[in-house]
Amino acid sequence: MKGEIIAIGDELTSGRIMNTTSGFAARKLFDAGYTIHAMSTIGDTPLLIGEALLRAIKRVDFIIVTGGLGSTDDDLTNVAVSLALDRPTMPNLEILAKIRSHLSSENQSPDSPLEKLAWLPGGAEAFDPHSRIAGYQIIHDETPIFFLPGVPSEMQQLMSEAVLPRLAAWEAGSQLRTCQRIYKIFGIPETRVNKMIKDINLPEEISIGYYPVFPDVHLSLLVRGTNRAVSKSLFNESCRKVENVLEPAIYGSDRDDLETIVGTLLQEQELSLAVAESCSGGLLSHRITRIPGSSNYFFGGAITYSNEMKQDMLGIDQALIEMHGAVSREIALAMASKMRERSKADVAMAITGIAGPGGGSTEKPVGTVFIAISGKNISDVTLCQFSGSRHRIQTLSAHTALNILRLFLVQNNKKICV
Repeated sequence: MKGEIIAIGDELTSGRIMNTTSGFAARKLFDAGYTIHAMSTIGDTPLLIGEALLRAIKRVDFIIVTGGLGSTDDDLTNVAVSLALDRPTMPNLEILAKIRSHLSSENQSPDSPLEKLAWLPGGAEAFDPHSRIAGYQIIHDETPIFFLPGVPSEMQQLMSEAVLPRLAAWEAGSQLRTCQRIYKIFGIPETRVNKMIKDINLPEEISIGYYPVFPDVHLSLLVRGTNRAVSKSLFNESCRKVENVLEPAIYGSDRDDLETIVGTLLQEQELSLAVAESCSGGLLSHRITRIPGSSNYFFGGAITYSNEMKQDMLGIDQALIEMHGAVSREIALAMASKMRERSKADVAMAITGIAGPGGGSTEKPVGTVFIAISGKNISDVTLCQFSGSRHRIQTLSAHTALNILRLFLVQNNKKICV
């Protein structure tokens, strides 16, 4: 199913407030397998709101409208809907009773502007008449239209609790069936992924999307059809082709993240991990411990930023640092092996590099990073040449370290296992 998102509010069109609701809605809908045909931002002008609604009804399967549902004079969405769709407003008695009860308990006037919240376009179904969050649904010309508040936290709650379940039920009652998967890829640029997918000639029924989501590339495969069995068979065969050509760059799909994948692999192989970090400043440890239950496999980490800390905490020989420099293959490997030795972990990772913006040289420019892994029967160092801001280089360093560990766990676990 394809949809359209319409955000309403003069505060958005004037640039006073950033429109975050449309982006959130689009991401949630995309993750659920829906395609967004268009997004627009419109001021609090009933005529323009009505025109946008009528245009959307003709070209999409569902519509999300955010903003303009409040009790102030500039909240005009309900007026616009009433005029454009010829649905005179009428009071929702449950909402009205709730408002009046609240006004009475607060000793406020019964003709409060809050009563405006109870007047909805004809045929509107309030998501929850007893909730303090305004929101409703209208089915017009066989098109479901969802009206949500513009307040981001309220809109996000209703997207998850009201809109997505109703959309799923609506789709289940239609003849159209959707299959979708989002592959998460690291280490291959978007242009190369695009070429590799083109070369395997996926069926024209498969809709393909490429989305750079730093530091990954996300590849979306989607198929829609009226015959569920045929669509599923076509989809599964296409997924197999994609996985064959892109492995091992694919580290997961849909809601997977790299640190969870790594943690699962460590637990499956009953291995423990420790890390030593320099230029990444603890970001690798943060990524690992972000996952609940990481204490089952993560022994700990050390941020040995200075040469003195590398010597004191890890026991690295000062002469080795003076000979090769703190940013070197030799020091990265020494950090990993010493960390493994002192922590008693099965596997240790180490990162040392130059995150910038200063500190680089012709021989070792900013972005030079060495990532080492040490296990009972394995020791290896990877030289990376990153570019960009300090934050970008640190993020890439931690992400690459996790991916190196993942690849070793997947491909070389016999060498690592003790």
